[in-house]
Amino acid sequence: MLFALSGPLLATASPPSAPAAARLPDAPLPPSLDRVLRDYEQAWRTGDAKALAALFAEDGFVLQSNQPPVRGRAAIETAYAGQASSPLRLRALAYSMEGNTGYIIGAYGYGNNVGDTGKFTLTLKRVGDGPWLIFSDMDNTSAPPRAR
Repeated sequence: MLFALSGPLLATASPPSAPAAARLPDAPLPPSLDRVLRDYEQAWRTGDAKALAALFAEDGFVLQSNQPPVRGRAAIETAYAGQASSPLRLRALAYSMEGNTGYIIGAYGYGNNVGDTGKFTLTLKRVGDGPWLIFSDMDNTSAPPRAR
């Protein structure tokens, strides 16, 4: 993939401060994709690592901030053990489906906190007319970087 840049590139000692981003609107999902998010929320809330792992393809990945990649349902279940059991809220910002592949780009938060805590991408796949399964789950926080 090639990217074209227009205009001069400037080197600065520190990046310019960006204005606060407006909250992006939710993207309504078709029921088959919405089910993935709602099942993920439910399994997370109850701390059910086995149910979370079952949402993934057998060869799926979890790519969390500051953690090594995890691959495969058994490893995903182990990675999620003890992480969950909080009121997770997932919302879609965009999605696409073509054939048996798709993605959801979204944001997440917890409980009654105002605003989003972080963002995620889910790449999805399915076999035949089966349910959509997560092939990869990549997330990161929206917290500002720590001062060094």
